[in-house]
Amino acid sequence: MRKRQLKWLWKRLRELAATEVPREEMLMKLGAARARAPTTWRLVDIEMDNESAMFIYTLNRQKVRRIRRWEGRYLLRTNLTENDPALLWQYYFQLVAAEEASKSLKGDMAIRPVFHQEERRIEARIFIAFLAYCLHITLQRRLHALAPGLTARSTLEKFAAIQMIDVHLPTTDGRELLLTRYTQSEPELRLLIQQLKLQLPPQRPPRIATGSVPRHLL
Repeated sequence: MRKRQLKWLWKRLRELAATEVPREEMLMKLGAARARAPTTWRLVDIEMDNESAMFIYTLNRQKVRRIRRWEGRYLLRTNLTENDPALLWQYYFQLVAAEEASKSLKGDMAIRPVFHQEERRIEARIFIAFLAYCLHITLQRRLHALAPGLTARSTLEKFAAIQMIDVHLPTTDGRELLLTRYTQSEPELRLLIQQLKLQLPPQRPPRIATGSVPRHLL
């Protein structure tokens, strides 16, 4: 990204250097270029004439070398100075996984807030949320192997487009024909299902209901 930004900025400065405009307008154009490429702007030294719109620009190679030297490095600060650094990295990734699990439980699994008052109901809700989290992790592992570009959260959002509906059709003898169906998936979702090597269950056969059944005529 930095290289792409620097390439664009260098091309823009070359265009502006060949443009004949008033000094005030040139300052505005340079300001716009700086706003678009703020990260790479500080890698370029610009000297502008005090009276005209002419300017000279050069690449500050010392700053570029300093930035490249620090690219791809991540520093951890800890008071566990006697531990093996590899073990510290393992602890750190375990912490990241725990934080992600907490985020999933509170967000995707909706474990918070808890409105139950009895202890057994609270434990039951937490247990169900834990089972859902296990499925969440299983899906993430499957995606890592078969569809590495997707996350579990985005995949669940795509699957949310499939809905289960009950169609009640009245018959002439006073009964109702009950059809439980799931909606047809879009081509993109069908491709994802195929990529994950999954298969939707067959549609349930129709049932004949008697007595008082809530009507939802669709």
